[in-house]
Amino acid sequence: MTEVGVPAPTPTGIDAVDRVLDLVAGLAERPIEEHAGVLEEAHGALRHTLDNPPAAAGAPAAP
Repeated sequence: MTEVGVPAPTPTGIDAVDRVLDLVAGLAERPIEEHAGVLEEAHGALRHTLDNPPAAAGAPAAP
């Protein structure tokens, strides 16, 4: 069986999301026992980003 490589994730421009994409993209190099922990970490990081979205470029800072 030939393994098909997974392409690198396309950057979103949101640093927190891009870090999660990179983390999940690296699952193939990790033992299967670590996958659940990595996915839980990814979910937590994405939830945090959704709950605390970064300010848009050029947008005024929140008071």
